[in-house]
Amino acid sequence: MTLETHFDGFLERLVAFMNAPGLPDSIVPGAPTFNLLSLELFSLQFTWNPGYQGFCRGRGIKSVEQIRDPGQIPAMPTTAFKQTRLSCLPPEAVIREFHSSGTTEHRPSCHAHSHQSLALYERSLTLGFQNGLIRQPPRNDCTLISLTPSSGIAPHSSLAHMCEVVRDQWGDSHSGCLGHTDAQGAWLVDPDRFIRSGSRAIEANRPLGILGTAFNWVHLLDMLNERRVELQLPSGSWAMETGGYKGRSRVLSQPGLHAMISDRLGIPADHIVREYGMSELSSQAYDRVIGNAATTGTSACCFHFPHWARARIISPENGGEVEEGAIGIIQVLDLANAFSLMAVQTEDLGRRRGGGFEWIGRVADTESRGCSLLAKAGI
Repeated sequence: MTLETHFDGFLERLVAFMNAPGLPDSIVPGAPTFNLLSLELFSLQFTWNPGYQGFCRGRGIKSVEQIRDPGQIPAMPTTAFKQTRLSCLPPEAVIREFHSSGTTEHRPSCHAHSHQSLALYERSLTLGFQNGLIRQPPRNDCTLISLTPSSGIAPHSSLAHMCEVVRDQWGDSHSGCLGHTDAQGAWLVDPDRFIRSGSRAIEANRPLGILGTAFNWVHLLDMLNERRVELQLPSGSWAMETGGYKGRSRVLSQPGLHAMISDRLGIPADHIVREYGMSELSSQAYDRVIGNAATTGTSACCFHFPHWARARIISPENGGEVEEGAIGIIQVLDLANAFSLMAVQTEDLGRRRGGGFEWIGRVADTESRGCSLLAKAGI
């Protein structure tokens, strides 16, 4: 039987699960549909992903029958994406690769996609964006601009691809990307184009949605400050920030960055959203719905994945899930990662907050920790 034959039934059930609105599975831990799909996907990936099967066997799992609960599914460290090929896809089926945004001194992670897996990735990001961030029917009355380069300039950036898909889905004809790269490949923002886009939105009284990394935002805001430019963007305008600073700009606290966005652009705090995502995943988590004042304030933000992905906060001492309010390593079960790895152990620390999590920071010495796990598994 072919790969497609094995996966087609699962994909049909997964897409139906993703499309269903208001599922109790999205809020109830251990919900049966998610559990059944995750066990089915584990079986498929154990069979079709040689690198993952080797990792599982190195941890004493010789057959899929040994795993009876999603909590038992071994999570592969993200460092493994830098060390070995982790895909169910034959090499000839790969049309796109997303790489992590590490510095040039580090080998990046590589997440391979076929036409089918890229379509699933795009379905996941658009449904997650609509249901987890904007909570409104798709419409094209907003100008969407990204501070990132285009996917043509940054073809291996999952964020650049995500911004492009979102713009195509919801943006008007004035939408676009304002980022470019220098000779070393560093991402830069064009402040003049941003000012023109903002001024056009103000003149037309149309909301402006702005997507960018934290360091993109700092670069832009510093340039606006140098030029003494302040824009009072129309009501309904919003901002999304994601990712860390990665040594590419000065570092601001989250409240400090968001205060600068509000001061310079007139975007209220309840219209500034944080996104948690990475090249190794196909689903994203958000810390609030735009305009939801209940999630705005001085308390730490809480990220939530859509109902087809689930975060687990794991104790580094015993590998079990921590208690409510405790800190551990963030693992993610992402059903949209159908053709690569569903169970991913990130390099991040998080605090368990109900069905979501608070991001704390990076795990110290993640590279050696991940390599140690892989070595024990014979990878």
